[in-house]
Amino acid sequence: MEKQRLEAFTDGVLAIAITIMVLELKVPAGSDFSSLASGVPVFLAYALSFANVGIFWNNHHHMLHATERINGTVLWANLLLLFWMSLVPFVIRWMDETHFAAAPTAAYGVILAMSSISYLLLERSIIACNGPESKLARAVGSDLKGKVSLLIYLLAIALAFTRPWIAILLYVVNATIWFIPDRRIEAME
Repeated sequence: MEKQRLEAFTDGVLAIAITIMVLELKVPAGSDFSSLASGVPVFLAYALSFANVGIFWNNHHHMLHATERINGTVLWANLLLLFWMSLVPFVIRWMDETHFAAAPTAAYGVILAMSSISYLLLERSIIACNGPESKLARAVGSDLKGKVSLLIYLLAIALAFTRPWIAILLYVVNATIWFIPDRRIEAME
């Protein structure tokens, strides 16, 4: 399989996930702007989730451009990433319906952490397929940024059970860290 087909499939799945996320936003009951106030928290969760999906998509794009070959292991690793990313709309809805209670806020972190682990597995699968001297292998090295990001998610998950808003703040911090595409990979393209 050509890597372009994998990239197109990923683009489609993530576009659908984003579409489902926006469809989950509820229309306010009132007809004035003040009626929008009750929807601000879930809108902010949507914006954060949109940013997170966009970050994964952007870095995935750059990673595949630094990739020469893919194999079956890469395909399965990519599907694992898409599985976790496709759960983002569900967990946003759960957070909204429970007013950002501890368990749904922690679950949001679990989805992001599992997406991060899946991304790291995809990265390692691509490196295994393309060799230790491949562009991607040289660009990411030991991927300290990815590992630190995963630790932030794990800390946020634990904090969600006592301080959900601090957990959400850590999710924002993590998104901010990744908002700019990974220049290590971009430089190798």
